[in-house]
Amino acid sequence: MSLAYVILGLLQQQEMTGYDLKTSCFDQCIAHLWPADQAQIYRTLDKLVEQGWITCTIEIQHDRPNRKVYTVTELGKAGFAQWLGTHQPLPTVREPMLVQLHFADQLSDEAIIHLLEQQLAARSKKLAECEIIDLPSLGDDSANREQVMQRLVLELLIKREQTYINWLNTAINVIAHQKPYPSHYQIL
Repeated sequence: MSLAYVILGLLQQQEMTGYDLKTSCFDQCIAHLWPADQAQIYRTLDKLVEQGWITCTIEIQHDRPNRKVYTVTELGKAGFAQWLGTHQPLPTVREPMLVQLHFADQLSDEAIIHLLEQQLAARSKKLAECEIIDLPSLGDDSANREQVMQRLVLELLIKREQTYINWLNTAINVIAHQKPYPSHYQIL
């Protein structure tokens, strides 16, 4: 998947500036799925304009810099609809901490536990960020279709973080209670 489809989806909900996309959408509602910085967003907007998938209208402002407002074209809507109906392959997963753990027999137990505790803190923070997202719960009859889809995604993210946290706690417990292994590699 590319950032372009995320931007197309957001612009189909409402026309926006690049700044609005960053602050109102990426920072506040979709960063848990697909983070992007300002430069990436503006580069992608320029490419989408070149492809004819979005248009850019400049709104003149006298007290501030002019605003570039982006809108999805019919071509962009068709491309987005085609992408929505396309099966996505499994992502390539790169987990640096798991690679570290794979080779961690060279570290002391204390050093391994420290790495795992750092990851536990980061995952706990991510879980807390997901849990404060305000969406109706599944089964809430007042939820609209968009909210149901977003809640389904959020439920998976929450379960993933909870599973990772449970696994980290298990790993910390296992390492803390294992008998010491003699090793000529031990590094602090």
